[in-house]
Amino acid sequence: MPRDAEPSISEAEFVLKALQSGVRLDGRQPLDFRTPKLRFGDQLGWVECELGQTRVVAQVSSEIVRPQPERPYEGFLVISTEISPMAASNYEAGRASDEEILLARLLEKSLRRSEAVDRESLCIVAGQKVWSIRLDIHFLSDEGNMLDCASIAAITALRHFRKPDVTVVGEEVTVHSVASHVPVPLAIHHSPFCQTFAFFSTSDTSLTVLDPTHLESMLSNGTLTVTLNAQSEICVLSKVGGAPLSVEEVMRVVNVGAERVKALDGLVKEALEKEGRRNVIEVL
Repeated sequence: MPRDAEPSISEAEFVLKALQSGVRLDGRQPLDFRTPKLRFGDQLGWVECELGQTRVVAQVSSEIVRPQPERPYEGFLVISTEISPMAASNYEAGRASDEEILLARLLEKSLRRSEAVDRESLCIVAGQKVWSIRLDIHFLSDEGNMLDCASIAAITALRHFRKPDVTVVGEEVTVHSVASHVPVPLAIHHSPFCQTFAFFSTSDTSLTVLDPTHLESMLSNGTLTVTLNAQSEICVLSKVGGAPLSVEEVMRVVNVGAERVKALDGLVKEALEKEGRRNVIEVL
């Protein structure tokens, strides 16, 4: 597959000197996070998140399926990711790159394995019918830190989504339309958000930046992604690259990430409340 053009020596030196002065090319401080912009579609569960020029769309859908025999009381949360050539020229349609595989695994760990969604609440009739929730994540533009952008879009879409109400009489299940019954929100245990830090090692100092751009990611010696929720619980810790980190440095970025996640959770909650007032669900 095509590879990104390597930054020139002059470009790399300029970025590093700027970081040493506490300035980044987009005007942020080293530990500043780009403010996410959320846009909701007409369909419940459709969310677009913009993080600078990085854009990700998340869409949630549902269907009724049969549960696994060994887990008769649990529904499913299926996560599908796609990075199209629209995001950047170095991605190929239908062929997952190493970056896409890593990104998909981290989202899987952050959302499904951390039990963000209560899968037992998706049970309709034990052993026979459960809800299968599908989360499709499409990456539209890559200007760095697609993982954090995707995690914001994904958890917002899950909180925005509503599944049809059902009535169970014996073993007979009736799925009601949105026009006749108010749809039901998903039972969300917690809202995990990814926070990615990039590390730069020079001859005399070590630099850390939060929410790296595409250029900063290419020039960094390594990255560390911490997935936390608003309760400051660590869900996932993933390190990529060979930059050695001390325990003190890891704890410092975790503390910074915890504060940023609390602000993110408040931003998402405010956006959902605003969208709820704009798009009121009416039952005939």
